[in-house]
Amino acid sequence: MTVLLGVPALWCGTLGCEALPPEELPGEGRPIHASDDSLQSANGLSPNGLITNGLITNGLITNGLITNGLSTNGVSTASFGTWFDSTASAYSDMVMKYVVACAYAEGSSLTYQAPSTGITYTWPGLLGLTPGWASGQPITPVEEQLITGCLAAHVNKYGIQMEVSVRGATAVGTLLPVTQSEATVFSEKEAAFFGNLINGAGVFACNDRNLTVMESSARACGLASQGNGASVECPPIRHVGTCKSICDLDESKTHYTSCVFNGVTYKPLTTRIRPADIYRCGDGVCQLTESCDPDPRTGSNRYDACESDCGNCP
Repeated sequence: MTVLLGVPALWCGTLGCEALPPEELPGEGRPIHASDDSLQSANGLSPNGLITNGLITNGLITNGLITNGLSTNGVSTASFGTWFDSTASAYSDMVMKYVVACAYAEGSSLTYQAPSTGITYTWPGLLGLTPGWASGQPITPVEEQLITGCLAAHVNKYGIQMEVSVRGATAVGTLLPVTQSEATVFSEKEAAFFGNLINGAGVFACNDRNLTVMESSARACGLASQGNGASVECPPIRHVGTCKSICDLDESKTHYTSCVFNGVTYKPLTTRIRPADIYRCGDGVCQLTESCDPDPRTGSNRYDACESDCGNCP
């Protein structure tokens, strides 16, 4: 199984999110699932609103899925129906697509019929990070951490569609499979995501490589140009420095098995991206992460004052 991003392909526009067909990598005989790694849509939904307000506080906890399990029984409760109807159906549908894709294994799905409208929704699984919770059991602390890391790994400040390779293990220790083709294409180190939003501990990201002053990435929620502290790009994600300073690698050195922050050990998810997803000032293209140079006297090649690609500011 090829594991990319952890959610089916989505396009988020003014009318909400809808599924896109899988894309194929050149030379591959099977599809690799592309995905919008954004948890925001063009209708103004922010990463903060979806993770802390829409998903965790008002979603998973109050709708009963934490104690009743992410199963048919869990979504059949009155509290889940109340939550699902409390926002636009496209929003609730999008939230559940991400949750189920992270929690359920590929080939399985969760179906829900909204009592208020009679519309049936089917959300496919992909990563299978939380097999116990997906089978209807109450969510465990490790599963809480993996769901937090998985959702954080899919936040994108710019709301653009990107492919990302997710590495790590499920709550029962099963490694996420990675094909040789995937490992070759997605060779650039990016970040690790961890935390526990469900118990209020927070959500964190560490850089798995450093960006130079010329470099930037649309994956600003993980591979950030800023230093430590609360994210200016994707709150409430908090950047906590380099992964190698707080996380332990597995024996294959392909992903992190644990990260320690504030004395608490978390089970993280590691991400890899394509080299082309690191933008460099001077490559002749003014990327959405780059800015014009406010001072023409400097001839700057910084990503946030990139005269060579974006020109001088008016």
